[in-house]
Amino acid sequence: MNKVQRYRRFAGLGALAAGVALSGCGMPGAPQPPSLNLPDRVTDLAASRAGNQVSLTWMMPKKNTDKLVLRDKVAVYVCRREIQGPCAAVGTVEAAPGGAGSFTETLPAELGAGAPRILTYLIELKNRNGRSAGPSNAATVLAGEAPAAVAGLDAEVRKSGVVLRWTPVAEEPVATAIRLHRKLLTSAATKPKEGPLSPQPEPTEQNLLVEARAKADRALDKDIHLGETYEYRAQRVARVSVDGRTLELDGQMSTPVRVEAKDVFPPDTPTGLAAVATVGENGGAPAIDLSWQAGTEADLAGYVVYRREGDGGWQRISPAQPVVGPAFHDGQVQAGHSYNYAVSAVDQGGHESARSAEAEETVPGP
Repeated sequence: MNKVQRYRRFAGLGALAAGVALSGCGMPGAPQPPSLNLPDRVTDLAASRAGNQVSLTWMMPKKNTDKLVLRDKVAVYVCRREIQGPCAAVGTVEAAPGGAGSFTETLPAELGAGAPRILTYLIELKNRNGRSAGPSNAATVLAGEAPAAVAGLDAEVRKSGVVLRWTPVAEEPVATAIRLHRKLLTSAATKPKEGPLSPQPEPTEQNLLVEARAKADRALDKDIHLGETYEYRAQRVARVSVDGRTLELDGQMSTPVRVEAKDVFPPDTPTGLAAVATVGENGGAPAIDLSWQAGTEADLAGYVVYRREGDGGWQRISPAQPVVGPAFHDGQVQAGHSYNYAVSAVDQGGHESARSAEAEETVPGP
């Protein structure tokens, strides 16, 4: 091999080594397509109707279809479809990535009248170029005439709970029920006791019950706590079967009514009072022992014992503080005398019940 051939071979090997070195030092590979920045599809769209207002709710995605974090607000396009017709645009809103989205519309007059029928809502999240990853899941409500609004809602506190009354309607196009919504207004003021056996705190908002008859005009909420303040609203609800599905058509919410459930009610009157005379051993002083059924109220403080003799008036014979247990020993009696007894119950607020049925007993003579 002459000098020229050796030189050419050396130059070729050097170029190959340089190429290998360059390819191993992070030189870019094949170019990647740019991100289309398409927000992910919404899959949890939900719809509800009250009166002629339809409300949509959903959670916004945090990333686009390329798994890149969305930075700016996203345009949300809303459409509605009746039966199998086209999905007509009804509005557009903007929503922040990762947050809760919502949209509300008032139904056109033709959709708020007539027989119940299905309305389907869809939303699409579009980028700045008007492109999307596809429509959301479908959310349905019922079009048609909504049940009449509940009028005349009123609330009255009783010991058994809150009695709610409203004005019944003469007739409804379809069978309806009554749904009551209760909101606790004083939850911050009543901190529950802590511990593994402590009761769970009362929910701030609850849907209480559904009356099974449209013409019903009252209901009793037994699950209140005395000392709290509540707000009630009511609505009529029609249950309709459409295409083999049972859907609800809610009427407009009533005007709210507020009630303060003050504890002004005394405990239940004691029952089962019995009196038994005893004579002490070895000529000891006589006495009469009383017993009765124990009360079950959570705020029961105790009992007050009364006695009268003959046609005389009632006298309190128990101490100033209520008797804790359902029993009392009366040692201030005389042999040969007859006595009548009665017992009342007292709660921690000082409210006293009516006196129990009387129990009469005669102390044996000497």
